[in-house]
Amino acid sequence: MAPRVLISDALSTAAVQIFKDRGVDVDFQPNLGKDKDKLADIIGQFDGLAIRSNTKVTAKLLENASKLKVIGRAGIGVDNVDIPAATARGIIVMNTPFGNSITTAEHAIAMMFAVAREIPAADASTQAGKWEKNRFMGVEITAKTLGVIGCGNIGSIVAERAVGLRMRVIAFDPFLSPERAQNLGVEKVDLDELLKRADFITLHTPLTPQTRGIMSTENLAKTKKGVRIINCARGELVDENAMREALVSGHVAGGAFDVFSEEPATTNPLFGLPNVVCTPHLGASTSEAQENVALQVAEQMSDYLMRGAISNAINFPSITAEEAPKLKPFIALAEKLGSFAGQLTESGVKKLTITYEGGVAELKTKALTSAAIAGFLRPMLSDVNVVSAPVVAKERGMIIDEVTRAAEGDYESLVTITVETERQTRSVSGTVFSDGKTRIVNIKGITVDAEFAPSMIYVTNEDKPGFIGRFAGLLGEAGVNIATFALGRDAPGGSAIALVQIDGEVPASVLDTIQQIPGVNQAKNLKF
Repeated sequence: MAPRVLISDALSTAAVQIFKDRGVDVDFQPNLGKDKDKLADIIGQFDGLAIRSNTKVTAKLLENASKLKVIGRAGIGVDNVDIPAATARGIIVMNTPFGNSITTAEHAIAMMFAVAREIPAADASTQAGKWEKNRFMGVEITAKTLGVIGCGNIGSIVAERAVGLRMRVIAFDPFLSPERAQNLGVEKVDLDELLKRADFITLHTPLTPQTRGIMSTENLAKTKKGVRIINCARGELVDENAMREALVSGHVAGGAFDVFSEEPATTNPLFGLPNVVCTPHLGASTSEAQENVALQVAEQMSDYLMRGAISNAINFPSITAEEAPKLKPFIALAEKLGSFAGQLTESGVKKLTITYEGGVAELKTKALTSAAIAGFLRPMLSDVNVVSAPVVAKERGMIIDEVTRAAEGDYESLVTITVETERQTRSVSGTVFSDGKTRIVNIKGITVDAEFAPSMIYVTNEDKPGFIGRFAGLLGEAGVNIATFALGRDAPGGSAIALVQIDGEVPASVLDTIQQIPGVNQAKNLKF
């Protein structure tokens, strides 16, 4: 019996035909996503669900989806899908992360021109019967410096277009290698230098805890007077009240915004200013982009349902059902080791080496490597998945080296991730014990033994008496409970590491105080 797919949002007829041509039965109801009750009544009949943004795939809806194997989102954002609920039910969630990149990049360039020449205001004035030629004095973009914050798939396209427009382009992206920057024709800089030098700033970074509010009062004050700022990425990257103040004062000469902290945006602090251009999240709104993502999702879902191939999965790597039981604990280990390394990496990455020793080296290490890269990138790039991670890493010029060899130490299977940055090289190793639990067993050459936990503190310090007492005392005073405490050192009186599992959160102020303990080199919160 052929698999059945329900399309509950608008997709092109060409996308529907792809399903049919590949042997999939299709029920095309493009307005069903707005009727959640009817959708819930019939979802149990289908193996696949193809959606855009109107359909909300909630945990409650999935309770009725007894046959559902795959959800395909025609677009990059999956905020309308409950990923944990889908994962718990074994449902693959796919998106199409690269289908609208050119369209979004072109919109950013268009917005830059619009704010440079005040085109919307000049259009409104002229059509109102005025002829205010002297009022609209714009600026050229030629020979100006464009600062690109986030030089991934979309940001790199913007950078290439800007170079073609004879702009000087500087870029801030911790994952952008010097070689990739050179190939793009851009200069890699740190954030403060970008803010100081740029005449135009365009945002193309995903929303993460590190990038939320990156255009803050403090950072706006660091920008060159007269800068113009474009945001076609995520509204929450900008502190909109701070931006309004900077625009009103004239420190920021103009702004162009396609995204807002709350959408649909019927009111916003940025509305009504004469030096602001706003559009209603049009970054992906071209006929070409909408067609591309529709065709892509139809191809991906058909390949999975008919052949078991998985592409651009958010919540599962590309492995077969037979391989899954053996790979599953090592996938979890690789992703957590990658996350550990990623959360501690703050400078440009040159090379990532994943070494597999012993029994794990005989498994499908490509899936493990994808999981490790995804874990490494996700602290900075929240929308990366296990399939797209190698592509994203390649776009940033990261070298990925995979090494397999026989067991050389105490463990039957050992996975080691080594990160080489512009400043240093360090590694972390882990294994899977017989009970299926993943453990960290070595950090930077220092032996430790710690389970991964949702909330941990990582501390490096000099091995001197008194540290543990002061550290534990500070946590106790802050009401933070210690669950486990793993220690390691390279030699008496040498370098030491503490990896501490805690209950709840550690306030930033407490972490700052820990950092001030004599002998402490680094103190950082880790989340898994």
